[in-house]
Amino acid sequence: MANGKPLLSVIIPTFNRAQFLREALESVADQSYFNSIPDSFWQLIVVDDGSTDSTLSAVNSFPFRIDYIYIPQSGVSTARNLGLSRAKGEYIAFLDSDDLWKPEKIETQMKYMQDHPATRVCCTEEIWIRRGKFVNPQKKHQKYSGMIFDKVLPLCLLSLSSAMFQCRLFREIGNFDESLPACEDYDLGIRIASRYPMVFLNEPLIIKRGGHPDQLSHRYWGMDRFRVQALEKALNSGLNQEQKRLVKKELKKKYRILIQGAEKRRKFRRAAAFRKRMQHFIPKEDRI
Repeated sequence: MANGKPLLSVIIPTFNRAQFLREALESVADQSYFNSIPDSFWQLIVVDDGSTDSTLSAVNSFPFRIDYIYIPQSGVSTARNLGLSRAKGEYIAFLDSDDLWKPEKIETQMKYMQDHPATRVCCTEEIWIRRGKFVNPQKKHQKYSGMIFDKVLPLCLLSLSSAMFQCRLFREIGNFDESLPACEDYDLGIRIASRYPMVFLNEPLIIKRGGHPDQLSHRYWGMDRFRVQALEKALNSGLNQEQKRLVKKELKKKYRILIQGAEKRRKFRRAAAFRKRMQHFIPKEDRI
């Protein structure tokens, strides 16, 4: 405990996932690290983003203290930001309510973060389950350590459930972008990687469960349009010249994917809008 405050704040945003949430909470309760410290050394925050199921009952069924916050449905970024506003810990760990932590997850990361106090964010390897079956991540999902700005541009490599952050990082780079209904983790990863190294521990310490219909990737068409929004924003965020070059290169790829997809579906106005945005952000000589 530092200055009478918790050392760690755990933030779980959730929406209509009562059964998943029960299992996620159990994985938090099973953390070896929490068995060796007083309850006052850590804080658990559940932000309920407008659930209409038995989420509150799931929260009330657990014997340890939970700071439960209910809000009208506002989106996962708003929920996470509200959790951050209530967080008192020096370190922050997020857990999506459909994911699980292995028992040694927090202990392993806390030791690393305290042994390396300059580290702003530390992530771990993952175990993936899709529709109840184990799957292997593709090569493009490989994780890296160090200054990895070029690696985070093609797709999101920041798995929030696997990450532990210094709380001050959010004061330095800002919170989640509430204008993005999806790919907010991609946007955050770009902002972090543009300024700081990221640490990857090659140990599978979380279980990511996917394939269910309420996932954001199933709710919205054309996820690249949100990545494009994040990349456009990055160009105006004080990047150096090499970083800007890399962002424009990735933007060009994603614009073309969106334009081709829209034209294939005969959404010609949509294609024209993406083409206009490309003309605005990418110089003519760089569009070849």
